Amino acid sequence: MRFVGISQVQHSGPGRDFRSNRSLNAEWVEVTNSGRRAVNLDGWTLTDRDGNRYRFDDVRLAGRSSVRVHTGQGRDTRRDVYQDRRRQIWDSRDTATLRDARGRVVDTESWGRGRR
Repeated sequence: MRFVGISQVQHSGPGRDFRSNRSLNAEWVEVTNSGRRAVNLDGWTLTDRDGNRYRFDDVRLAGRSSVRVHTGQGRDTRRDVYQDRRRQIWDSRDTATLRDARGRVVDTESWGRGRR
């Protein structure tokens, strides 16, 4: 039984996007392990509806913990990892898909009008 999934999403807000790193890092997807045992996310991917992909590398998610995948640049920690992108990817109408290392869909979260 799998306990890992997308728990929260903070997508780009309305208004003007200045593409600052601060703005980019205010956009994130949170992945949570609700189980007791740690899960190795190495090779797992997080994609948006347009096909932008983030690949987890050497991330071990402890039991009952979360990691936020930020869009911008930063230093990876146990709670926060960064895609090192220079533009926002999560739109006000989008879908986040989490896949395991074998490419199997583990969880999907859609938001906004006209969700898919």
